[in-house]
Amino acid sequence: MRVGIDVGTVRIGVARSDFHGMLATPVETVPRETVPRDRPTGQAAPTDLSRIAAIVAELDAVEVIVGLPLALSGRHTASTDDAVTFATTLAGAVPVPVRLVDERLSTVSAQAALRTAGRSTRTQRPVVDQVAATIILQHALDTERASGKPAGTSVDQTGRP
Repeated sequence: MRVGIDVGTVRIGVARSDFHGMLATPVETVPRETVPRDRPTGQAAPTDLSRIAAIVAELDAVEVIVGLPLALSGRHTASTDDAVTFATTLAGAVPVPVRLVDERLSTVSAQAALRTAGRSTRTQRPVVDQVAATIILQHALDTERASGKPAGTSVDQTGRP
């Protein structure tokens, strides 16, 4: 079982694969909590990381795939840096490997799929991040199946991609 993550500034979409790593499905949307710069040392970790770590444990996941939002040109953006920072922190919070996988246009694809399914923009908001996470994870599963190699880039436990 694998877990897919779509990191947003307000919400984090979470998806999971089936046991065989063939099909991704949505799990939940976790509210994003950023760590204040003046957080006292020793303060508990943000609940978004705690919730995702709990999901990883509950599902007995073997890997976490985090979407890497690159610009269409392939360049890094502020969102890219945010996703890398989040994946780095997550790698230190879960006992399984974390990988970063290119996710260009996953949110756009998720919004289009929900529109096609008849969901208005207002009713998409609670689930669009889950659908984006599902698209990211499914892309990683399909890429690995086609190439025989894990998709994306590994983030080691020290947080370096």
